[in-house]
Amino acid sequence: MKIETYIAQLLYRYQCVTVPGFGAFLTEIQSARLVDNSNTFFPPKKLISFNTYIKNNDGLLANHIAQAEKTSYEYAVSAIQYEVFNWKKTLQETGVFSIKNIGDFYLNADRNLIFNPYEQSNYLSSSFGLSPFVSPMVKREIFEQHLESIEETATIQLVPEHNNKYTFLKYAAIFVLGLGLTAAIGYPILQNEIATQNIIVESAVQRQVQNKIQEATFFIESPIPAVTLTVKEGKLPYHIMAGAFRDEDNAQRIYEDLSEKGYKAKRIERNKHGLYPVLYGSFTTYAEAEKLKNEIRAKENPEAWILIESL
Repeated sequence: MKIETYIAQLLYRYQCVTVPGFGAFLTEIQSARLVDNSNTFFPPKKLISFNTYIKNNDGLLANHIAQAEKTSYEYAVSAIQYEVFNWKKTLQETGVFSIKNIGDFYLNADRNLIFNPYEQSNYLSSSFGLSPFVSPMVKREIFEQHLESIEETATIQLVPEHNNKYTFLKYAAIFVLGLGLTAAIGYPILQNEIATQNIIVESAVQRQVQNKIQEATFFIESPIPAVTLTVKEGKLPYHIMAGAFRDEDNAQRIYEDLSEKGYKAKRIERNKHGLYPVLYGSFTTYAEAEKLKNEIRAKENPEAWILIESL
């Protein structure tokens, strides 16, 4: 059984996909970006990385294979173990192997496992159908050269004025002077008329407002009852996973242990895979969850990871 297809399917839906006994593929969303030197626009995508320290079976991949292949969970676990055995064997013999549409693995000089993801694959479902776009370069030099050529060839012609223009200017000056005198005399009169009309309008408005106030005061018999608003607390979308357990007693024991250590631990109801997840805590922002996750990995649990889901 080839499990590469099932890993790729899960990478579209989850942030972490663990291959038991081998490692975990982690995804991180990268915003759209522009490469200046090539004028290329890239859509948002999921960056894939690999963590060799996360090897415990969380049941996600095995349950997905069991449902897709219509087989038992135990058979799916065995199939994963057999595939991982072949991967490790290929690495030992050739030092390199590839997982289709995901990336390449190879061993460096120190025999450490190195992962190179395929840049062409994008597992961000919201960017489905979007591909890189190369924009043609805007050449401003040609336009500037064209302007310079126009400036060099343009000529300015001076046309002498005729005496008849002076006559026209005299009459225009007299006309403008007449308009100025008319405006100087008529403007104060107009202003007084406008002020009088404003006083009349304002008085009428004030009388109408007073009448409305008296009517409202007279007819209101009882005040409107107070309205109580309740605001529901928003769901927290970022959760740090401590583990998922098939035995509920084990999940309860881990939950109590984390609570004694001061974490705001939570237990989630049994999921569709038959597992009982336990959380270190939940947060409103990814930055808060990422900070605590790094502290937990450094101190006590290198396999802690972030689940993004509204619970």
